Amino acid sequence: MMIGMNTETCDPAELAALREIFAPRPEASPPAGWEAVRFFEAEHGIMLPEPYRTFVAEVCDGLRAGPPYYGLLPFAQTPSDWGSDRPERLLAEPFPLRSTWMWENNEEDEEALSEQELEARMDAVFDHGSLLLGTDGCGMYWHLVVTGPQRGHVWLIDEYGAMPFGTSPSTFPMPGTPGFTGWATHWAQGRSWFAGPPGDDPEEAA
Repeated sequence: MMIGMNTETCDPAELAALREIFAPRPEASPPAGWEAVRFFEAEHGIMLPEPYRTFVAEVCDGLRAGPPYYGLLPFAQTPSDWGSDRPERLLAEPFPLRSTWMWENNEEDEEALSEQELEARMDAVFDHGSLLLGTDGCGMYWHLVVTGPQRGHVWLIDEYGAMPFGTSPSTFPMPGTPGFTGWATHWAQGRSWFAGPPGDDPEEAA
C-alpha cells in the first residue's frame, strides 16, 4: 500500500485538479455544502477523508457522467441496485482489508472458515468503513474507504472479491495513483481501470 496519503488536510493542488474535472460539466450536481457534510459525519460517527470531503462540500456532489459508468453518487446515497435487504452499513467500523481478497472459488478460505464466518467477513468488506461512490453495473461497486488503515483509498468490490485501485503506477491489475483524486483523474483521462497482465504491452515487448 502507498504510504503518506494525506487524508486530514485538503491539498489545494488536488482540489484544483478535481475542480477542473468536474466544475465545467453542466450536468454536475451542486456541492452539498459544509452543513450537510458535517451533519452526515456526526450521524455516522466519522470524518470523510480529504480531498473528497472538501470536494463534495465545495465543488460537486454527484455527476451522472461518472466516474464510474453509472455516475458518481451524491455522498449520502447508495446505488439504486444496492438492494433494501442488505445488512446495515456501518461507516464507523474499520474497513477490514489491507490488500486484495478474491473470495470466489478460494479453497483456502472455504476450508478455514465456515459458511457463516465467510459470509460475515464478506459482509464486513461491503458494509464496514466505506462510502459508496457508484457502480459499473453487474454488481461492481466502487467504495471510498473512510475508516481504518485504508482510509482514503478507493476499492472495487464485487461478487468475486475486493481490490484497491492504484496502489502504485505499475501495479497489476489496477495501476494508477491512489486516492479519490487519482481515481477521478484516471477516469477523466479515458483510461481503462484494468491493465493487461505483465508482458502483454506490445510496446514493452518491442
